[in-house]
Amino acid sequence: MPITRLENPRLYRQIADQLRGLIEKGEFPPGSRLPSERDLAAQMQVSRASVREALIALEVVGLVDVKVGNGVIVRHPPIVATPEPVMAQAGRGQWGELDEELGIDLDLNSELPPFSLLQTRRLIEPETAALAARYASAEERAAIRAAYLRNCEDNRAGSETHPGDRLFHIRIAQASGNPAYAFIIGHLLGHRYGSMFRVLQRNYTPEDMPHRSEQEHRAILDAIEAGDAAGARRAMKAHLDAVIAVFSRQG
Repeated sequence: MPITRLENPRLYRQIADQLRGLIEKGEFPPGSRLPSERDLAAQMQVSRASVREALIALEVVGLVDVKVGNGVIVRHPPIVATPEPVMAQAGRGQWGELDEELGIDLDLNSELPPFSLLQTRRLIEPETAALAARYASAEERAAIRAAYLRNCEDNRAGSETHPGDRLFHIRIAQASGNPAYAFIIGHLLGHRYGSMFRVLQRNYTPEDMPHRSEQEHRAILDAIEAGDAAGARRAMKAHLDAVIAVFSRQG
């Protein structure tokens, strides 16, 4: 079987693109069935849920028909709109419009209160750090380190916006292998801070906070580069707890 194990279970995008490549090479000709979810998961050493997501992505781009109870059949002829990776095609349009059946409004321009933002990050980012320690590629680890070095340069230059700090956290989320985490953290930190957060920073940031934050970031970076998932989780939690404590202090 020409399917290879995926050492880094990053998951359905890699699975989908590997299967797409095999289909295009003729390993699975039109009309044939792909191996079962169970067999694919065993051969690639990933979860069946990730395999199922990959097969659904292949159906979305027109490569296969998923027949529940009857296997996954390669389309005859396969329909492929562009040479882009499966993820690039399958993921488009999801955020284009709200589902009118829900009857809700989402204001993407509303400002999030600073402590709500920090509390949300406190729940998510320790896990993104742990996942990055386990799954980040060499390229992604280099991007995290580059963001850390930019953070150091910002501190030396007396930056008031700290782009390197935010980029450091975004790069970690992107290296987690979970695109939902990357999307959330990228959205939360990829925009300029709102007026409430800027005032909070101006009034409650002690002079030594950039240096302390830099040291905390270094502990996170060291754990990720060492592949220490538990250490990265602890370091990120300690960092965000410290930030919340600083901004919560009295007087």
